[in-house]
Amino acid sequence: MSILQAILQAEHNIRPYIRTTPLEHSHSLSQLTDARVFLKLENLQYTSSFKVRGAMNALLSLTPEQRKKGVVTASSGNHGIAVAFGLHSLGAQGTIFMNETTSSAKIEAIRSYGATIRFWGTDSVMAEEYARSYAVQNNLAYISPYNDQYVIGGQGTIAVELCQQIEQIDVVLVALGGGGMISGIATYLKSVFPLAQVIGCSPVNSPVMAKSVQSGHILAMESLPTLSDGTAGGVEQDAITFPLCQQLVDDYILVSEEEIRHAMRLCIQTHHMLIEGAAAVPLAALLQTPERFRNKTVVVVLCGANVSLETLKTIL
Repeated sequence: MSILQAILQAEHNIRPYIRTTPLEHSHSLSQLTDARVFLKLENLQYTSSFKVRGAMNALLSLTPEQRKKGVVTASSGNHGIAVAFGLHSLGAQGTIFMNETTSSAKIEAIRSYGATIRFWGTDSVMAEEYARSYAVQNNLAYISPYNDQYVIGGQGTIAVELCQQIEQIDVVLVALGGGGMISGIATYLKSVFPLAQVIGCSPVNSPVMAKSVQSGHILAMESLPTLSDGTAGGVEQDAITFPLCQQLVDDYILVSEEEIRHAMRLCIQTHHMLIEGAAAVPLAALLQTPERFRNKTVVVVLCGANVSLETLKTIL
């Protein structure tokens, strides 16, 4: 099954379980950049993150027997919340492995849905490797946060909605971690708007996929602490998202922690909307070089809103 087929199948399968999120024109950002800027509000999605699209699609692809036995995943937060939400919706059980630096707000959200949490390592790749081996040893289904065609297919439904909500797109700015969201968005978007540019946006403190594409192979890089915990950490060596990013992502922009902070504050100030660090990354990328986007129709995907009160205090 191709990724495009996976997206079209997901569009049919997950609709009862997700929201069609608004695409909102931003008057203030359009003025700031001399562009036509639109915000795709995945921060208003169930679980306050786009991740529920891929997680639900992956869970629905499993047999009832597999779901009954229990599901295993690894997550830096939002994917774990999404899987926990999906398991709760389908009456199934699961174990979510997280690294020890995970945001307290995301841990509490997972616990509220009744999923089991286990901590392993200090990096998302460490947690993913251990979770995979745990799933194999216990003969349980494993759902990767990004390295899974059903997950990518689910995330691609963002682009299905975009293409129904707007007549033309020149540029889409997308937060980039493991590459599941950008792979899905780029696959569908370019089938409708072949000239549209898809730009991956990452923090300077954790640019693993961007640097890997630049070097031609997946790098084992240490990530520094970042407000964009949703995109932080390494990439599995066999990630199917790597060749997709190589083929479909037109450019990469890296942003500093101060630029992420500024973008979070600006969104709260001008749109009165909460976003998390990962969602602020593509917004920061837009503000970093506004002249690049002049007179273009630009979509910024605000991927989530799961930020702890402690972090929010330091931002404000």
